[in-house]
Amino acid sequence: MIEIMDTTLRDGEQTNGVSFLPHEKLHIAKQLLDVVHVDRIEVASARVSEGEKKAVRQICRWAESHGMLNRVEVLGFVDGHTSIDWIKSCGGRVINLLCKGSERHCTLQLKKTLEQHIADVTAEVKYASENGLDVNVYLEDWSNGMKDSPEYVFRLVDALSTTPIKRYMLPDTLGILNPLTCMKYFRQIRHRYPELHFDFHAHNDYDLAIANVSSAVMCGANGVHTSVNGLGERAGNAPLSSVQAILKDHFEMQTTIDESSLYPTSQLVASYSGIPVSPNRPITGENVFTQVAGVHADGDKKSNLYCNSLLPERFGRQREYALGKNSGKANILKNLEAFDLSLTPEETRRVTERIIELGDKKQLVTPDDLPYIVSDVLKHDTRESRVRLINYMVTTAQGLKPTASFKIEIDGTEYEAHASGDGQYDAFMVGLREIYEKRLGRPLPQLTGYAVGIPPGGRTDAFVQTTISWMHSDGRMVRTHGFDADQTDAAIKATIKMLNMLEE
Repeated sequence: MIEIMDTTLRDGEQTNGVSFLPHEKLHIAKQLLDVVHVDRIEVASARVSEGEKKAVRQICRWAESHGMLNRVEVLGFVDGHTSIDWIKSCGGRVINLLCKGSERHCTLQLKKTLEQHIADVTAEVKYASENGLDVNVYLEDWSNGMKDSPEYVFRLVDALSTTPIKRYMLPDTLGILNPLTCMKYFRQIRHRYPELHFDFHAHNDYDLAIANVSSAVMCGANGVHTSVNGLGERAGNAPLSSVQAILKDHFEMQTTIDESSLYPTSQLVASYSGIPVSPNRPITGENVFTQVAGVHADGDKKSNLYCNSLLPERFGRQREYALGKNSGKANILKNLEAFDLSLTPEETRRVTERIIELGDKKQLVTPDDLPYIVSDVLKHDTRESRVRLINYMVTTAQGLKPTASFKIEIDGTEYEAHASGDGQYDAFMVGLREIYEKRLGRPLPQLTGYAVGIPPGGRTDAFVQTTISWMHSDGRMVRTHGFDADQTDAAIKATIKMLNMLEE
């Protein structure tokens, strides 16, 4: 069993532009401890602000009521007991004390000798223990310390090993390690101190955080540090989801992590941080369980030839088969199965040609569009348009609220609406909800995501793609998109697609 300490709420918040509100920190802390089941979380740095103190107090109060207070940690400093008093006043019971793990940091930043620094650190450890706090220590810049002055590191740990420190946390503070140097330094310190608990804290400056975590684990690390979505200082930390998958699949190690909760946790942190998840990020990215090449879809039909151990079902997700210029017949058939649609070989060929044509024009084709493409190509009633927008006009003017006026046909009956809103599309949706919810007495799905983009390679005057995510009352999610030169027109087209799905 290996410990996972997640530092999203401390080091992750050092991502440029990221600042969590107290209630957001509490929500993420609950998710990590009570749902994801990480072993420990680092939630803040001491003395930062009153807002940070409020967040730490809320987290500690909740954690204590659920028997988890010993799993909540706060970064503190060698500062004459100020950090310890701050953490204690918040209700915290674990301090991660930052000391200097390299001679350069000690002499050039602190301007102290090793002996002076050891005296200061041991005084803090003693005071923390007397006040009921458990102590872990960060050996800041440990990787450079092992590279430039290993005897300094050994003398420091020799002195501290006689104190009640529980864990020694070894950070690659500047992200300088590679798997070979990480293995070398970790073996040295593990061999010299076989009885001590060592955590490894990686940084991703060379895109080697995951590789270095793997090396540390191979050399006997007792714990590793992660952050959700890899958030952290500069290039970030080792992503929690990737670390979990590697530990389980490549090292056959047991952890406490609930893998099915990793994706929703990733989405939660992305929402609060404002930092979107890259589509190709392993485990949690939008595209990672999407097969694009037709040969892959064909192989999946034949004993899952293109699947590995990272099955999407592990993480509460499902495999998708992309539609575009690289789509083959197998991709089309896989998507048709989901809609319970069957086509003749000739019909499949014609639909495939249309999807390739759209892909060449850089249009985004989603599985939800497939019934419409089939209907358009084959001119049959695969999906009848029961909702038609007859006409509409949207306006905006300086100092006035945008308005929308339109006429729409629903199952043969025409309805008119005139509404205003915070934007042109919002005005359209206000009018649409008035028709559906007040006149028809039917709820509309909740709009949960709205994204506008220019197709790759496009110009500023190119068509735009508007992709909208909707949640039905039964929890089912769908995505529709519209393609037009005007953003509002594209959004309205996407909405009409959703309405026809609703009628079905």
